[in-house]
Amino acid sequence: MYVRDAKNRDEVWLLDSLEELGLDDGSFRSRDYVIALDEESGEKAGFGRIRVNKADEPFCEVTCVGVSERWRGQGVGAHVVERLVDRAAAEGFDTVYGFTADHGYCAQFGFEAVDAEDLPAGPRQRLDGVREADGDAIALRLDREAFSMPERLRERFKAAAPASGGDAEPELTAEDFGYDEETPTKYSTNLRR
Repeated sequence: MYVRDAKNRDEVWLLDSLEELGLDDGSFRSRDYVIALDEESGEKAGFGRIRVNKADEPFCEVTCVGVSERWRGQGVGAHVVERLVDRAAAEGFDTVYGFTADHGYCAQFGFEAVDAEDLPAGPRQRLDGVREADGDAIALRLDREAFSMPERLRERFKAAAPASGGDAEPELTAEDFGYDEETPTKYSTNLRR
């Protein structure tokens, strides 16, 4: 299992996964995402987004973190968050925000709740927008140096395997790309002379 930056070819899977998990990303850009993949099968297990908000004082947010049901409870989401925090640091942000009602999950990494009144203008405005969809959302802040990965999640991630049942990502065929293997074309390898 490993986490990498998303590629253009991951867009359809990302959009389908966002829809399936009920996550809203009104300004979708695949280049903002990271994806967790199984090394052996190549199956995509989870994802998350780093969002740089270009307010008067730019700030960085971890958002849209999701894990496929078959991969939950194995540290996949934790490693996605870790990669996103690393990307925020690479982009020059020492502080990362999150806006969610699931603050218990984030607290294990070092995120701390922040009162709306104590937020700078940009993050406060973002929190107000998130609360329109989720009235229970709170603001969380993480100073990059305070991030910590619980050892239990690191160990689970090393041995991660999909839960039995459920469907794995289907294997793509030529028909998925609009090709009919029975019809000869200029570039076909099945031409008969």
